[in-house]
This record gives sequence, C-alpha cells and structure tokens, in this order.
Amino acid sequence: MKQDLFSANEFEQLVICKDEVSGLKAIICIHNTLLGPAVGGTRIYPYRTMDDAIEDVTCLARAMTYKTAMAGLSFGGGKAVIMADPATQKTTELLMAYGRFIDTLGGRFITGEDVGANEYDMLVIRRETPYVVGLPESHGGGGNTSPPTAYGILCGIKAAVNHRLKVESLRGLRVSIQGVGNVGSHLARHLAQEGVTLLVTDVNMDRARQVAKEVGATLVSPGEVYDLEVDVFSPCGLGKVITDETIPRLRCQVVAGAANNQLADEERHGRMLKEKGITYVVDYIINAGGVINGTDEAMGYSRPRAYSQVERIYDNVKALLETADAEGTTTVEAAYRIAGNRMKAIQRVSPITVGYKAPFKVFPGAR
Repeated sequence: MKQDLFSANEFEQLVICKDEVSGLKAIICIHNTLLGPAVGGTRIYPYRTMDDAIEDVTCLARAMTYKTAMAGLSFGGGKAVIMADPATQKTTELLMAYGRFIDTLGGRFITGEDVGANEYDMLVIRRETPYVVGLPESHGGGGNTSPPTAYGILCGIKAAVNHRLKVESLRGLRVSIQGVGNVGSHLARHLAQEGVTLLVTDVNMDRARQVAKEVGATLVSPGEVYDLEVDVFSPCGLGKVITDETIPRLRCQVVAGAANNQLADEERHGRMLKEKGITYVVDYIINAGGVINGTDEAMGYSRPRAYSQVERIYDNVKALLETADAEGTTTVEAAYRIAGNRMKAIQRVSPITVGYKAPFKVFPGAR
C-alpha cells in the first residue's frame, strides 16, 4: 500500500470495502470536507493491484476537492473505485453491497457515476443509501453526467480560445479530440455545431470512425494525434497523456479537455507546457460540469439552474488564465492557489465533519 502517497496529500479517510458474498472489493477515499461533504464518482475498473487502485482513487479524490472549490460548490472532494470488470462482474448484489458501505459513512461521502458506471447503477446503489446523485431524470435526478460535462468543456474551450487567440467564435478553428466515448462524442457534436474543423481519435477505432462520420470529422490514428497542427488539443479519454515524450510533439496553442489527471507530473509538465507557449486549462476546472449537474440534485434537480451554473466554467477558466498570466505562474499553480484561498476563507473548527448530513431531497423510490 502506498502510504507515502496517502499521507503526503493529507487525506481524511480511506475506506477499504470487502464483501465476500457479492465479491465486492472497493475503496472509498475522502480527501477533504472543509467546504462540505465529499462528493465524487464511483469508477468500476479491473485494477491489476490494490496499489494501482489506491493510487488512482487518491489522485482522483484530491482533484475533486479542488474541482468543487473552483466550481464554487459547497462540497468537498472524494472518490471511489470498485475493483471489477464492469462488463462481466458488475452485479446488482455487488452494487447494493457497495451502497451499504457508503451508508455507513453517514453522509460524509456522496457518489455518482464515473467510468464503468451509469445512472441506472446509481439507482441500484440508492436502494441502500440516499447519498447518491446522477439518478435518471425519470427518478428526479440529473441523468447522465456526460452531456453537462461536455457542455462545460465547450464553455471552457471558448474561454481559453478567447483569452489566447483573442477571438469570440470557434468557427474555423482546428480542434483534435483524443477519446470520443460518452463525453468526447458529446463534445464533438457541440464543436461541429460551432463550425470547428474536427479531428478525432480513440483507442476504439470503430467508435471513432462512427463519431467522425456523424459529425463530419477527420479520423486520425491514436499515435498521430499529438503531432497534429491544431488550435486546441482536447484529451477526453484516459489520463496522464501529457508526458515528457508527448509534450515535444504537441503543435497546439491550447490543451483543454475532459480527461482527469491529464499531466503525468503536474508541476513539471505544467511548467513544460508554459515554457513551450501552450495554454493548459487545468482539467478539474474545465470538466466540472458533471459534478455541478449532479450536486444540483441536493436541492431537487432543475436542469435550467444546473446548466446555468455549468456555464460559469467560462468565467472560471478566464479567471484562471488571467491569474496565471498576471502572476507569471503555471495554470496548475494558479488553480491550486485560487481553490486554496477559497477553502481557507471557510471558517470551521475542523475539516473533519463526522456525521455531516447532506441537505438531500429523498426522491420517491429511494431506499
């Protein structure tokens, strides 16, 4: 177990969940509850080892803390992973067992969908605990988080392009999307409507080919996406794609996408991008649309209200880039400072909110 990773980032709680009957093996990580109960999606993925799962969940939980802070939400950061293949091992019994573990935390952790999970899985988990968001709209929830996430990415790209290229419209710009799954495909549709020249790729080339045909994009191979001369490179697949090897190959002016943890090394690669003259939009700021939409369920979901708040990502990205320019820092440093200042402004005796109850409306059919 990576104890150094756990202690270095000052996590509040790490919960190992195991249920022999259902075969559940899961980890819930609560990073910080200074602003409110921790919120974060549940990722279902067949991790090779427990160390791999812990490294992923802790990195993601930490990013959630800063994501909610930058989005202006009264929630802290957390994340959960279930060590299973979602195609073959995700069962009703497993999800219900997982829901019981969430319930034991008494509202300190609220979950939603992530990779390998969907809104209908959230309904199953909701049988055992009320601390779930991202339910289908037919059950009073905000539904699939991919559309609001993609809409937020669009808003953020517009802000970054306005700041960097000094243009109001995306029309005629060249944008490459790496990963056209749930979020990436929605983003491709938005950008096509904006008149962007699109280039798309995915590790699943059949999926990429289908999306390219639908939106009129050019299909490129996964290996060549870093070498394309584009205005915006949008990573929307797996994380840690910005590395020592890929940065020298980039021929873009802006990096702005939905993938979590895009930089393999935040400090070094944030600095390398700045030195190369590439504007990097920090992932946890631009991809906050899903969590904004999901946490709106706390007040009884309203789509207009939720999407209005998602549109604030434009202003958040502008503020980030202006701050970084004014201070001569990387956007990574500027983002942590802005979010940290918001958390410091919250006056509480302790960041540990044991027994905190989220102000959730319990919808019909829950529990």
